[in-house]
Amino acid sequence: MTEPPLKVGSEIEFVAGFMGRRLTYTYRVAEFVPRERLVMSTTRLPFPMETAYTWSDRDGTATLMTSRNRGGASGRLARLLTPIASAAVRRATRKDLARLRQILEA
Repeated sequence: MTEPPLKVGSEIEFVAGFMGRRLTYTYRVAEFVPRERLVMSTTRLPFPMETAYTWSDRDGTATLMTSRNRGGASGRLARLLTPIASAAVRRATRKDLARLRQILEA
């Protein structure tokens, strides 16, 4: 979507499988501090989402990355689906992070 380099305002398109469906959505970078923090958000899904990543050095031998997802749908149906969707997001995040680790350690 937006050409490199990554900066505030950049748009990144993602394609994901979620609860048996293929979703295409666009994140917009809200905050970016290289090697420290990345915050992206989207409102174009049935479940608006904000994703934040932080990185910190661990004694020069490793990097600790944290990831936080916030968001959710509104309305009566959303209240029923939230527990299912939350579990699906956790599973998808674990899978994505395992793949990322595999790539980085290769």
